[in-house]
Amino acid sequence: METIKEMTAVKISKFRAPLLAAAVSFGFFAMNAAGQTGTQAPAKKPATTAGPRTHMSYDPALLHPATLKAQAPETFEVKFTTTAGDFVVQVNRSWAPVGADRFYNLVKHHFFDGEAFFRVVPGFIVQFGLSAFPQVNAAWQKANIKDDPVKQSNKAGTITFATAGPNTRTTQLFINYGSNGALDGQGFAAFGTVTDGMDVVQKIYSGYGEAPDQNEIQNKGKTYLEAKFPKLDTIKSTTNISPASAAGGATPAHPTPKPAPKTQ
Repeated sequence: METIKEMTAVKISKFRAPLLAAAVSFGFFAMNAAGQTGTQAPAKKPATTAGPRTHMSYDPALLHPATLKAQAPETFEVKFTTTAGDFVVQVNRSWAPVGADRFYNLVKHHFFDGEAFFRVVPGFIVQFGLSAFPQVNAAWQKANIKDDPVKQSNKAGTITFATAGPNTRTTQLFINYGSNGALDGQGFAAFGTVTDGMDVVQKIYSGYGEAPDQNEIQNKGKTYLEAKFPKLDTIKSTTNISPASAAGGATPAHPTPKPAPKTQ
């Protein structure tokens, strides 16, 4: 399996059909982070027709992304319980408020529960954020949020949204394994960091590399991954463990200024 040192190009390939031509035009660039040569940037692809529903259940609110607009607390912690072990992410809303709010709502409504870490590139990133349910993926396909200005570097342990270009973030995320500062200039705005259990993140199963097909995951969900990539580690649950959560959560959202588009 290729490592970050063995690859020479980065491609932003979280393509949706309307964005394909534009994405291809700027998709390839050289990346050098901490003296290492880059690899493909966190990627996300479009869904087409949703496949059959699995036997698991999901929060029906997830089918209506436009209604999930709660504002996140200024800081909060989320515990990921996974098949590889547990880890905790601390979110700082001031780093990237739009991204932090989206993540807060996804966690609140259990979007990540049951899904897989489908792309793992040792030394670079681990990526997730495609639901186990095709119906949910279809609902979020066009639920884009505006970009945040990059205020924090993509250091090891930081968590960031994947993107296909300006203002295309939806649900896919990645955690940086290494110091990937070259992503900063491409508009990847970190909004939090792993504060406990980074050793767990490092041992998430990487044997399939980038083989899982994102279109298949979008369309077939967990059924596809269990059949083709049974060793993938998965997220059992995500839980807001901050005191604010026990006290009733965040205040209602208010309009936030739209940041200037960033070229990815």
